[in-house]
Amino acid sequence: MRSRARAWCAVLLVAGGVGAAHAAADPQLCFACHGPNGNSTNPAVPSLAAQPAQFIGTQLVMFREKQRHDPQMSPIAAPLSNADISALGKFFAAQEHAAPKANPSQDMADAGRRATEKFNCVACHGPALKGQQHIPRLAGQQAEYLRAQLRGFKAGTRFDMDGNMTAAAQPLSMADIDVLAEYLASLP
Repeated sequence: MRSRARAWCAVLLVAGGVGAAHAAADPQLCFACHGPNGNSTNPAVPSLAAQPAQFIGTQLVMFREKQRHDPQMSPIAAPLSNADISALGKFFAAQEHAAPKANPSQDMADAGRRATEKFNCVACHGPALKGQQHIPRLAGQQAEYLRAQLRGFKAGTRFDMDGNMTAAAQPLSMADIDVLAEYLASLP
């Protein structure tokens, strides 16, 4: 999977100029990393399906403007126009989110439910944790990806546009992060 993703990245980087911008705006190119219709099968790569369009747009702008860095996403987002970004956001927001594959133990699920209540995740991410506006869907996201993002927010190496997640992650222990990631990944 990673070699296929790298191949697509290489195509985009070699193509350069306007051709790369039009190629990068094709959502099917995103499938190489983010899975069919944006349902990732790679634990380290987020699912884009059913994410709010504004969230996807915000992330792509952050990659394009070098406010968020990733060796694969940054060069892909660099040539995207605002219209391209809007179209990609709308496309992935309209996709059906695949049923989660995670199946935590009952104890883990109970601990995760308590943690989402304790840290009031629903205040921003919505009552079903499916995201809203510029705030991402957490329900059914890859556990490994969620874990990495939460650790990044806590460490101050991952940022969001308003700083709310950076602040919200500070009281999380590593055990809290593990429980939240496993629980959130199991939600429909």
